[in-house]
Amino acid sequence: MTAAAVWINGERAESLSALDRGLHYGDGVFETIACTHGRPRLLSLHLARLALGCARLRLPAPAAQRLRAGIEQAAAQADRSIVKLLLTRGIAVGRGYGVSGEQGSWLVIRYPWPEEDPALARAGVRVRTAVTRLGENPALAGLKHLNRLEQILARNEDTAVEAEEALMLSHSGKLISGTMSNVFLVDGVGGRLRLRTPDLALCGVAGVMRRVLLREAAREGIPVSECPLTPADLDAAAEVFLTNARIGIWPVRSIDGRALAPGPLTRDLQARLVPLLEAPDA
Repeated sequence: MTAAAVWINGERAESLSALDRGLHYGDGVFETIACTHGRPRLLSLHLARLALGCARLRLPAPAAQRLRAGIEQAAAQADRSIVKLLLTRGIAVGRGYGVSGEQGSWLVIRYPWPEEDPALARAGVRVRTAVTRLGENPALAGLKHLNRLEQILARNEDTAVEAEEALMLSHSGKLISGTMSNVFLVDGVGGRLRLRTPDLALCGVAGVMRRVLLREAAREGIPVSECPLTPADLDAAAEVFLTNARIGIWPVRSIDGRALAPGPLTRDLQARLVPLLEAPDA
């Protein structure tokens, strides 16, 4: 498989109307779904987050079962692929920001699985702190909406530090996430390791893999919390790792050139993820 395949509103197609509000305003949401053995991973969690975004933004959406069928059909045609689901408010009725009866559009795009270095999951990745900061807006916080301009700016900053990912702060200086990932810190309290991840009440994307990690850590009795974090917390962490639906867990081996070794809790969680990601729909 060498090229993307596209379905629009459930039918094979190659083009979307130039009047679609997703193009004009970023008026929509999306999901990026890792598919292995011809099956989408964690699909129920992806669809739940999509439904939350549609409800909060008041987007028209087809039935979840129709979306599920479209994604599963695309995934079944390749052993490994990345399936992207985009849902927009649809073709604009007239000009302007006001909403007036749009019907909604949904796209399923199947991409080849990207080439990747397996050493990144073993030895860890290099990260840098982005100069670009995330705006704070509770109405959009947690959602995977179509406007990714802040992440694009952060990813393409001129920097002397080579890195696989860039960490982003909010305008008030809180640690939030990577450009394409969520971030977790491991530190010790009273000799016991604990897991912390940034609170996303003001900005950031609440990732599907982040949700899985929070769930599994709680099940295993690992102290875990979503809380405000700062660069000082990042500096003090014994372990740092990144998550998203494709990569699972990437240990962090350096931050802005400062060395940091992958640690035992990161390795334990990586091992726990393996059977979950092989399940039909964890």
